[in-house]
Amino acid sequence: MTEQKKKQAELWLFRHGETEWSLNGKHTSYTDLPLTEHGREQATALAPVIAKTQFDLVLTSPRQRARDTAALAGLGDRAEVEPNLQEWNYGVYEGKSTPEIQATEPGWSVWANPITDGESVDQVAARAQQVIDRCLKHGGRCALFAHAHIFRILAAVWVQQPGVFGQRLTLSTATVSVLGWEHGTRVITRWNAAP
Repeated sequence: MTEQKKKQAELWLFRHGETEWSLNGKHTSYTDLPLTEHGREQATALAPVIAKTQFDLVLTSPRQRARDTAALAGLGDRAEVEPNLQEWNYGVYEGKSTPEIQATEPGWSVWANPITDGESVDQVAARAQQVIDRCLKHGGRCALFAHAHIFRILAAVWVQQPGVFGQRLTLSTATVSVLGWEHGTRVITRWNAAP
C-alpha cells in the first residue's frame, strides 16, 4: 500500500482581539492581560471565518488573550499551547508605548535597538522558524492564535526574509492572515484582513 501524500502546510494567522494595552499601543509580551469587551466581540467575529474552514492543527500562544480568542472563535477545544508563539519579550520596555520610550530614547525602535532583559529580532525569528517547522512537518491547514510582532516576524521568516522585514507588515487586532504557496514558492496570500 502506498503512503498517502501529506497535504502541503498552509498557515492561518489569527491575531488576538483587543486588550487595554493593544488599544493604547503599549508593548505587551509576558503581561497576561484579558481581552476588552470589544476584544471579545472581535474574537467572536472570527467564528464564521473559522466555521467555513477545516483545520488540521490548531496552535495558540500560552497567553490568555490568544487562548481566549481561539476559544471565542470556536477552536478553543482543539488548541494546543505552543510556547514559541508567545509574543516578543520586550524586557524593560514591557507596558510602554513607542512614544513613551522615545521621550527618553529619541529614535528608539523595537526593530533596531537592543532590548535590555528581552529578546533580539533574531531570537524571535528563531522561535518563529520552530513554529513553521512544526507546521511543515504536520502538513495541512494550521490555525495559529498569537500576537502582532511574533506574527509579523513569522511571516517574514515564511517568505525567507530576515525577521526585521516584519517591520514592513502592519497587523491589527483580530485579523486573518494566510501564508501559503504559489508554484512551490512560499508567499503571503492574505494579510491583515478583517473577518
